[in-house]
Amino acid sequence: MIDQIFSSIARFVNRHPKMVICVIAAVLVIAIFGATMITMDTGDFTYIDKNSPEGAIDYQYSQTLNTDSIVLIVDTSDPLNPSVLKYLDRLEGDIRQQQYISGTESVADVLKSENNGVLPQTKGEIDALANEIPPSVKTIVIPSNVLTLVQINLDNGLSTASEIKALDTVNLAVAQSNPPAGVSVEMSGTPAFRQQMQNEMSMNTGMLIGGALILMIIVMGLLFSYVSHRFIPVLFVALGLTTAMGLMGLAGIPLTLAVMGAFPVMIGLGIDYAIQFHSRLDEEARKGSLDDAVFTTITKTGPAVMYAMLATSLGFAAMFVSTIPMVQSFGLVAMIGIMSCYCVSLVGIPALAHVIHYKPKPAVPQVCYAVGTDACDSLPAQKKKKSWSYAQFLTNASVKIAKNPVPILLIVALIAVIGYQVDPLIPIEANENNFVPPNMPAKIQIDKVTRVLGGLTTADIYVEGARVTDLDTVQWIKTFQDYELTHHADLKSATSIVTYIVAYNGGVLPQTQSQVDAALARMPEGIKDQYISGSTRGVIHFGMADLQMPQQEDLKKQIVDDIAFLQPPPGISVNPTGEFDIFTSLVAGLDSSKDEMTYLGFGLIFVFLICVYRHIHAISPLIPIILIVGWNSVVMYMLGIAYSPMTATLGSMTIGVAAEYTILVMERYSEEEEQLHDHIAAIKESVSRIGSAITVSGLATFFGFSALCLSTFPIISNFGISTLIAIGFSLFGAIFIMPAVLSLMGQFTEWLETRNHHQKIESEILQKQEVQTS
Repeated sequence: MIDQIFSSIARFVNRHPKMVICVIAAVLVIAIFGATMITMDTGDFTYIDKNSPEGAIDYQYSQTLNTDSIVLIVDTSDPLNPSVLKYLDRLEGDIRQQQYISGTESVADVLKSENNGVLPQTKGEIDALANEIPPSVKTIVIPSNVLTLVQINLDNGLSTASEIKALDTVNLAVAQSNPPAGVSVEMSGTPAFRQQMQNEMSMNTGMLIGGALILMIIVMGLLFSYVSHRFIPVLFVALGLTTAMGLMGLAGIPLTLAVMGAFPVMIGLGIDYAIQFHSRLDEEARKGSLDDAVFTTITKTGPAVMYAMLATSLGFAAMFVSTIPMVQSFGLVAMIGIMSCYCVSLVGIPALAHVIHYKPKPAVPQVCYAVGTDACDSLPAQKKKKSWSYAQFLTNASVKIAKNPVPILLIVALIAVIGYQVDPLIPIEANENNFVPPNMPAKIQIDKVTRVLGGLTTADIYVEGARVTDLDTVQWIKTFQDYELTHHADLKSATSIVTYIVAYNGGVLPQTQSQVDAALARMPEGIKDQYISGSTRGVIHFGMADLQMPQQEDLKKQIVDDIAFLQPPPGISVNPTGEFDIFTSLVAGLDSSKDEMTYLGFGLIFVFLICVYRHIHAISPLIPIILIVGWNSVVMYMLGIAYSPMTATLGSMTIGVAAEYTILVMERYSEEEEQLHDHIAAIKESVSRIGSAITVSGLATFFGFSALCLSTFPIISNFGISTLIAIGFSLFGAIFIMPAVLSLMGQFTEWLETRNHHQKIESEILQKQEVQTS
């Protein structure tokens, strides 16, 4: 069936090469159009599925109370200086008139609310009013004697484009505001952070793709001088990448941090496939006609590369078990990318060869980087040379390893076991602030405020029910806030609508509903909008110490237990929400899904090998892969590389990448063993034939992946380092560990055959004895 399909493809390409090129060109045009439809997504729901129970709460919170706010950081020697307050009042007035702005809040607004809506004019009046501000409110609006903040709330449910317009409007207002001498204003907050993050992602995407393609050109120039038109693979990888991006846009798959990292991955793997097709075409063109070369390339190398591509795809498919949307999108885009590169190269390279009347260089090559049945058989016989040869080194090393497999496997297995033991000790990084470039202005401003205020992180608690401003609910919230602050030293403050109800009720908790209502009536609308949405939803902000994500996760579990213990009033639900819930859930999701992805990857590859090859040798590629995943953990632990949404995919991705190389060795071994009937000789011949080819393929992939290290995003560059290590281990496992595994498999097969032969002889003797006795 497979042979018939590839034979039909080969015949069609031979008959209609120009039509194939035209179809690829048409697909390219559609893909370019689709690529223009790609949107960026840097929101919280790239980390958590909004259809999950936790995600549904966070989504509802984001649509009601979690209003995106632009924060103006105002540096001044005295935040209560009359000229500074007048400036803030004037600036806020200008900003409030702009589109998409729902309100503003600053120390000037609080002072006006304490002075019957009039801004005090003298320093004495200002200081007197400031002393009357409740301490809980004063610490929020006047956090430092050298800095004050202006919070600008945006309308709920704004699109990314509308947020950008609002940011530009505020930027323009600040630029034209003419602040007093000694006052400077910087912009921060989630919208500014997100916009700058998207700008950085745009630049990084171009840099990663461009860097990977340039590296591919260098690799082709250095390693493939023996073939004609050596840069053809780079062309078709670029076409495959463009096709994948077009499919992304047409399918509505957004560009996230993880997807950005998938582009060099698909280039690194796609160049490998294109090299195999080009190398085989060049080799076959030396033997006969171009038609025969195209037919052999598609029918022989096509299935071999397809199986390798499918094995790699299974590693990416394992990522769908993750609960993190970002990880799932990485796996999906990587699969789309490598399949696009494979399909385009399979038919495009042979078709282009016809169109340009491809002719190999006249000199007989001394190397061959093709794979598949009968590949590289046209090479001249190797003569003994006194000079060092990499191919001869691989051959000699493989024979020595094959003759002594047990000690080699015991040593590498021990290292792998250590890796699986230390893997749980590798920390998990789930702080988005640490994912972005360290020199991003919005990050610098956030870090600056954090240093001044001692931390900006809050644990947000979402309160929902029939009426969150009922007296019993207000009293429960006050009890809950006091209980949490008393029992958890890492919680430094608590702010909610109750905080302001107490402040506007003379500093005491109301005892009647009328007192609650009166306090709410005196409260500025800007404050109420921050903490309640209508009468059915509210939020509590707990100020936290600077905690690592695992510590925050533990704290969240304790808070959830406290909520159950204190029992909210009937009809009121209370749950963690916001980034506190999202990123602590991310820690738990990474911790569980990274192992699930790895084990599922093992299972998928095992089933694939058994179904395709149906032989005891079929499981041999899985053994080095299991070892390689363990080695990865050892190196990550030693280098201090933490698990992130990107590096968490390393196990399943390594399984897919390593499977390609180990399967190619196993396939060649099976061919040679059938002819030679000697497992040592078969291993020697296999490695001598394709050892160099696999090394060069791995190097091409290595250079493609190395573009990841160019990223200014630490989450991407650390992933790049990890993948380069994984590729190195994958090559080592295929070239040096597979011979040991195949040797044991060969010995086991020979033992089985010998035992079966002896049993057959014994059975025949017994039958003869029975005949003679009868």
